[in-house]
Amino acid sequence: MKEAIDVAVLGATGTVGQKFIRLLEGHPMFRLAELVASERSAGKAYAQAVAWKQETPIPASAAGMVVRPLHAPLSSSILFSGLDSSVAGEAEQSYAGLGHTVISNASNHRMGDRVPLIIPEINPDHFGLVHHQPGPGAIITNSNCSSMFLAMALAPIHRAFGVEKVQVTTMQAISGAGYPGVASLDILGNVIPFIRNEEEKLEEEVAKILGTLNGDHVVPASFAVSAQCNRVPVHDGHTETVSLKLVRNASLEEVRETLAGFRGLPQERELPSAPPAPLILVDEPDRPQPARDVWRANGMATLIGRLRPCPVLDYKMVILGHNTVRGAAGAAILNAEAFVSLGYHLPR
Repeated sequence: MKEAIDVAVLGATGTVGQKFIRLLEGHPMFRLAELVASERSAGKAYAQAVAWKQETPIPASAAGMVVRPLHAPLSSSILFSGLDSSVAGEAEQSYAGLGHTVISNASNHRMGDRVPLIIPEINPDHFGLVHHQPGPGAIITNSNCSSMFLAMALAPIHRAFGVEKVQVTTMQAISGAGYPGVASLDILGNVIPFIRNEEEKLEEEVAKILGTLNGDHVVPASFAVSAQCNRVPVHDGHTETVSLKLVRNASLEEVRETLAGFRGLPQERELPSAPPAPLILVDEPDRPQPARDVWRANGMATLIGRLRPCPVLDYKMVILGHNTVRGAAGAAILNAEAFVSLGYHLPR
């Protein structure tokens, strides 16, 4: 077995940073070596600096680790970024310039022409954009959490039949807002029909993910996505209701078989974080549900239910995914596994 690669977590005390630390515990490819957070946390042991909100205790390997300040020199080859977008842009660019491979969950660089926006089941060839980035390091991004599940469901359909247009309405969990997130008097017993910049991310990111690599940039997929995004009083799990129109006619059974048979590079190479099947079709008429289904396949699969004809477009369905696992930290870790598996050079 190859020696584990040293990795660091940027924004280690935040919601996504905590999920990185939980998911990296005992990882067969990566060893957590460094933690980075704000000046307020720097110099403290991680257990003292963090308000831990995960379902399991702080891993012993991380609890006593001293937190470093942002921009501190690091020795790790791969940096997982859970930084807030207010600081992520410059910090990630700086670390990439120093030769680190930054695997980012932040939105700042996702739409950059030379920055790959990766779901490795769908577009691992887009990793090739790193060869066109300046400097010795690289920035690689995963998508917005809602874009993740929509792109996962659309990818096999688009490849098989073509997608002409998509309408999606999201019901997004409060964990997606970080901690403390949304005030209890705003969210309890309520639906908030606005999440800043979320609809734009869905409409733009899915087109890039399903686009075609053309040298030093990606030509976006040509179909239109119309998104409406809502925050709902659910702890974990983003639910999406989707209607879509196809370019070529397909029966309901053909669409179903296409979704059920979808596999990609992570499954072919049996990467450590990969779910056995990236898409799980559920047949119960009232599923998927966040409270009952979000942890299937360790939170790394996209669940699809209620696949049926649509009287306005062609087909409609309900999609569910774990927003802080496959939609955030788990996606970045799987991206790193795929990047290493494909033999890309880690400069440090």
